[in-house]
Amino acid sequence: MGRENDYEVFAAGDVVLQGGATLRDARLAYKTYGRLNADKSNAIVCPTWYSGRHWDNEWMIGEGMALDPDTYFIIVPNMLGNGLSTSPSNTPPPYDRGRFPNVTFYDNVALQHRLVTERFGIERLALVTGWSMGAGQSYQWAVAYPETVERIVPFCGSSVTSVHNKVFLEGIKAALTADAAWNNGWYATQPTTGLRAMARVYAGWGFSQAFYWNQEYTRLGFSSLEDFLVGFWEGFFLDRDANNLLTMLWTWQNGDVGRTPGFNGDTVHALNSIKAKTLILPGGKDLYFPPEDEKWTAEHIPNAELRVIPSTWGHFAGHGTNPEDVRFIDDAIKELLAR
Repeated sequence: MGRENDYEVFAAGDVVLQGGATLRDARLAYKTYGRLNADKSNAIVCPTWYSGRHWDNEWMIGEGMALDPDTYFIIVPNMLGNGLSTSPSNTPPPYDRGRFPNVTFYDNVALQHRLVTERFGIERLALVTGWSMGAGQSYQWAVAYPETVERIVPFCGSSVTSVHNKVFLEGIKAALTADAAWNNGWYATQPTTGLRAMARVYAGWGFSQAFYWNQEYTRLGFSSLEDFLVGFWEGFFLDRDANNLLTMLWTWQNGDVGRTPGFNGDTVHALNSIKAKTLILPGGKDLYFPPEDEKWTAEHIPNAELRVIPSTWGHFAGHGTNPEDVRFIDDAIKELLAR
C-alpha cells in the first residue's frame, strides 16, 4: 500500500467556504481501495484525522477486516489542510501560508460529497467511519447528507468540540507559535523548535495516565520515556508543515455539527436529525473525547448505540497501533455493517 504520490485528485474548481473566502482551483486528494459494484451500493468513506494522510487509515483496510476491499469500495479523502489536499503549503499567493482561510468540517464534507457524487455517481454510502477528526467528519456527513449515509461509526471523536478540548488545542497552538521562526506563518524554514514543543504538549494528552504508568510505550519499540517523547512524538510532527497544522487545528477547535447550514448553531437539533444507524466508540481513557461527552451525543441521536473501547491507550486507542483496540473497533464495525 502506497505513500505520497499514490493517490488521485478531484479538481473541484472554485469552492466558496462557509467563512466566505473562495478556494480557487480546490483539490481534494483521495485514494480508493476495492471496486465499486454495479449498483454502487458498496461504498464506504473513511476520512483522515488531524495531520493524518490517506495511508494512515490503511490499518483499517484489508482482507477479512470490516473494510475488506474484496467486498467494499473504500474512499479515503484527505482533509483540507493536510498537505495533500488544498493546504497552506501548496496554495499559490495570495491565499498561501499565513493567509490560508479558515475551513470547517462542513467545508470538508461538502467537498467529499461532490467527490462521491460527481466522480463516482454514488448516491448511498454503506458507512462513514473515522478516528478523531475522522469521527467529526463522520458525524458531519450524517447531519449534512442524511439521505446518503446509511451508517456511521465515529471512534475517539466528537460531534462538537468541547470547551476543555479547545483549551488543550490553545496549549499546542501557543507552543508552536511561540517559536520566533514561525513569524506569523511567513517562515522561511519550518519552526522546528515550536513543532518539538507542540509534540511534547501533545504527548501528555494523546495517551492516558495508565498508558504511561504501565510504560506501554516499550511495546511500540521505545527504550525509555525520553526515547518515546523524541522518537515517537517529536518525529510525529517534524514532517508536518506548521501552517497546515494550524489550519487543521482551527477546523478541529471550531467543530460543531450545529454549524451545518439550516441548523443555526443548534447542535442538539442537528444530532436529532441524523437518520444513519450510529455506533459511537469512545476510548475509555480518551482525554480529548471522554466517554461521558459521547454519551451526551448518543442521547440525542435516534438509533445510536454507545460502546466504550476498553483501552488504556487513551485517544490513541483509535490510531491503529494497539492490536487489541484494532480488533475491538473492527469487530464493532463488522457488526454494524451486518445489520
